Amino acid sequence: MELTPLKLIFFLTFLIHLHRYSSASTFPKEALPTKSGYLPVNDTTGSAIFYAFYEAQNHNHTSLSQTPLVIWLQGGPGCSSMTSNFYELGPWLVTPSMKQNVEHLELQPNPGSWNRIFGLLFLDNPIGTGFSIASTPEEIPTDQEAVARHLFIAIRKFIALDPLFKSRPIYITGESYAGKYVPSIGYYILKRNPLLPLSKRVNLHGVAIANGLTDPETQVGTYALHNYYLGLINEKQKTQLEKLQLEAIQLTKAGNWSHATDARINVLSYLENVTGLATLLDFRRYRPYDTDWVVQFLKNPEIKKALGVNESMIFEDCNDVVTKALHSDVMKSVRFKVEYLVKNTKVLLYQGQCDLRDGVFSSESWMKKMKWEGLQKFLDAERDVWNVNGVLAGYVQKSDNLSHAVVLAAGHFVEADQHVNSQALIEDWILDRGLFASKHIPNLFMDI
Repeated sequence: MELTPLKLIFFLTFLIHLHRYSSASTFPKEALPTKSGYLPVNDTTGSAIFYAFYEAQNHNHTSLSQTPLVIWLQGGPGCSSMTSNFYELGPWLVTPSMKQNVEHLELQPNPGSWNRIFGLLFLDNPIGTGFSIASTPEEIPTDQEAVARHLFIAIRKFIALDPLFKSRPIYITGESYAGKYVPSIGYYILKRNPLLPLSKRVNLHGVAIANGLTDPETQVGTYALHNYYLGLINEKQKTQLEKLQLEAIQLTKAGNWSHATDARINVLSYLENVTGLATLLDFRRYRPYDTDWVVQFLKNPEIKKALGVNESMIFEDCNDVVTKALHSDVMKSVRFKVEYLVKNTKVLLYQGQCDLRDGVFSSESWMKKMKWEGLQKFLDAERDVWNVNGVLAGYVQKSDNLSHAVVLAAGHFVEADQHVNSQALIEDWILDRGLFASKHIPNLFMDI
């Protein structure tokens, strides 16, 4: 891979940054997951999805059987949910600190953790991702049907770990490429549940997607206009970007999936080169997100042992083998699954204001194409100003089962940029309160 001078500087900065930390050698007892380990998806081969579960910090034991369970899926494809756990929305975040003039990595409490009043389950998905185990590369899913099948097995096995899990409302959430995983497993659950006895169904109550890649053919066509009106490219560059976008769209329409993915990569590469941005994930940043802290932390044998992982396993935040397996899946749309979901359960779509990869304009473009009888009512709904603790946090638009939120001063990793506001967003949405409260149904959860 040829590196431009700018990219070389960022690469060298990354290497220096990566090696200057000394990982913490212990895992504080209070930071341990409530449960963690493996959920086999193939008992014959031993392939399994790694999980880490954190029970709600504040809950009434008598009502635990009704405390919502939130499942988080990371994107990529092939990126670990442990990054989200320790960098974005888990109860403890990997943080650099100075000890005896040496920089160490340690865990600090997250003021915006998503398990404040909910159970929170992280899944390394698909198999081969993060600490998950793929017995052979051939067993790694190559499409969303296979991804959903494995997730369905894993979620049901997790529910079976505790009798109280069976009655708890389940919400499936995720970001980026999980814009395909989340609708796929949600759709799979809704289709499979009626075929199963009540005791074996998954109690799905809603899905939420952050900065998702969901309808790639539509979304790839938005980059030129978005960046032009932000002042990041001029008209000549806009025209060139439109040509590259059209190539990706035409290949997608033709079903030439692998080449369509390559064409989308060309769009993003061109945009990175002409803007000179450190990352398309947040145009404000002078260097990429510091997720390498988590990589260094999870390389430590003591940390792996505490999580129930074989110490010989090598942690990668994103697995190239999984990415390659899903290469031909990238440009395939799952919009029809969202259309099915919004008719049968509640859906939240939200984006960070500063994300250029799967941001606001990208998502709104495909939302307008949804085949759903409630779409026009949603488009006509008021976009309300959203405040958290008296401070402007963004905007919320809601009608019937569909909610859309824009989070101000956040990029692709909304939860890392706005810990407390993302916590307020997910809690209000799940509990139907604040801007998400129904105007016709009494809110039964306001005391939680």
